[in-house]
Amino acid sequence: MPVTTKGFSLVEVLIAMAIGSVLLLSTARFLPSLHSVAFAQVQRQGLEEEIWQRMFTVSRHIQRAGFCRGACGGEGLTIEHHCLLSRWDSNLNGKWEESPASSAETTGFRLQNGALETLRGATHCSGKGWEKMTDPNVMVVEDFVVRRQNLAGFAPEFLIELSASLKAHPNVGLTVRYSATGHNL
Repeated sequence: MPVTTKGFSLVEVLIAMAIGSVLLLSTARFLPSLHSVAFAQVQRQGLEEEIWQRMFTVSRHIQRAGFCRGACGGEGLTIEHHCLLSRWDSNLNGKWEESPASSAETTGFRLQNGALETLRGATHCSGKGWEKMTDPNVMVVEDFVVRRQNLAGFAPEFLIELSASLKAHPNVGLTVRYSATGHNL
């Protein structure tokens, strides 16, 4: 009785396995680099989200700065080197409260030792009691600048720039620029 062959022979299966193994090993060689690129992208995305959250917080204070439902005295916004002090009448009583700190209507933002800091009730850019808005163990804020641009016939425009990098990976850095209008200034 003759035997009919169906399927693959042992030699054909071994050749197919050898070719498949070579292809698998060559693609596996790229897996670590693909993993590191994906990891760096995730870290960059996290850094970008963190910076934009801080940027929007500062810009909201600039937009509110100077608002007063009455006759508040003094400047609504003070810009110093790597520091910003913003005042606005949040309780609508016609004056800018300065104490106690829990109800003070002045908020400060400054760059200090690689971190963006804030202080409610700040009267100047130095001193103690400032809280870190960013974690210097995760990211290093390298620059925080606010510039005022006066436009004839319009409310002043403020250009905010914030630069930071990851502490663990200094090559993963980002600079963000945003503009906010000081409607009440």
